[in-house]
Amino acid sequence: MRTLYSADLIYTDGAFQQSYAMCVNNGEIEAIGPQENMSRLYSHVPLVAMDGKAIVPGTVNAHNHSFQSLLRGIAADQLFLEWRDKALYRYTPFLDEDAIYTGALFAFGEMLKYGATTVSDFFYVHRGGVETDEAVIQAAKDVGIRLVFARTMYDWAGAPEAYQESVDEAVARTRKLAAKYESDPMVSIQPAPHSPHAASPEMIKAGHRLAQELGTPFHIHVAEEPFEVDETLNAYGLRPVHYLDSLGVVDESMIAIHLVWLDDSEVTLLGNKGAGLAYCPSSNMFLSDGVTRIPDLQQAGVRIGLGSDGACSNNRISVFEEMRMCSLLQKVTRLDGTCITGKQVFEMGTQTGAALLKLQTGELKKGFRADFIALDLNDFSLSPRTDLLANLVYAMQPTAIADVFVDGKHVVANKQLVTQSEKAIVEKVGRLHQTWAHALAAQ
Repeated sequence: MRTLYSADLIYTDGAFQQSYAMCVNNGEIEAIGPQENMSRLYSHVPLVAMDGKAIVPGTVNAHNHSFQSLLRGIAADQLFLEWRDKALYRYTPFLDEDAIYTGALFAFGEMLKYGATTVSDFFYVHRGGVETDEAVIQAAKDVGIRLVFARTMYDWAGAPEAYQESVDEAVARTRKLAAKYESDPMVSIQPAPHSPHAASPEMIKAGHRLAQELGTPFHIHVAEEPFEVDETLNAYGLRPVHYLDSLGVVDESMIAIHLVWLDDSEVTLLGNKGAGLAYCPSSNMFLSDGVTRIPDLQQAGVRIGLGSDGACSNNRISVFEEMRMCSLLQKVTRLDGTCITGKQVFEMGTQTGAALLKLQTGELKKGFRADFIALDLNDFSLSPRTDLLANLVYAMQPTAIADVFVDGKHVVANKQLVTQSEKAIVEKVGRLHQTWAHALAAQ
């Protein structure tokens, strides 16, 4: 079914266009252009007039851990390893299928309200199978977000047992899910060997081979903390990126997460190999990780998308927030207000993130999926209308996000989630925490 959407402004071809309209047919953008022409061409198509609004692409959250939304506020203001042990490891035993589903519903619903229409969920609480994986996927379907399920491959014996799999188990289970969802336009399964410190060399190489087989990217945390650099130096005599390159996995299929602690040779290597980065500036600040060298990586040719990371290490899950943080953090670190622009970070959070994930979204153009948001131009945070893109990146608050569409479906209307009851989700999260508090008190 076709629907024609008009608005005061539509962001397409790298700029806001006045009096434009967009025709959506079965979840795909069929045409976009001046409203007068579109109205004539599609005179028989129902028109949705979004007066007083601007339509922009939905954002792409290139890295998240949905279950961590359940742990927001736990172990704040801690060092990285203390945060990990007090939040992630302590609560992992409580993360059954029901909790994982609730956490994903909670995380994805909040993201949608903040304008994220796609999320890459890096998920590792497998519990010896795929049931919890399926819980995350079902939550994404129920709430209506586009999902890249980055199925983590994790065999470090120091982690909770729920995370661990053998290489053969991880490959078989990831391949099984990929086959099941191969024809699903809303779900993409992509391998994700956890990191050089939590995935063995065999696991990392297996994840890369599987990505080649499936024709997808693969995801891996790299050089988030100084101790990770020290570990690879001590174990292999190589810095993290050079170690991964020695395994033959640094190429255009690699989406590295974080890349905080790099030397010049690693930056150059990543650019030469065409690797990608999912950058999570707020998480890096919250966990005192350090500052990734974004201008240097850009200049080297590394493709960069933006991620929120988990909501217990940020603690917001808005890609618009990450656009602002990315730009401001680089400016103050470099003492150079020109080192990165609002338009660059906007593209990181939309079209570049989508391209990294190999998805036809992140832009409003013919043939792309109809993932878009409508902004209330009368919201205080978008006024005055001086430079709307600059206001969108540096000033906009979630109150400006009025409507969200994913694959042409209206999932947020008048600033409220319409696919699920927000109240019911919050109440379920509260009940989980009450149960966990009693269990911990009894220990």
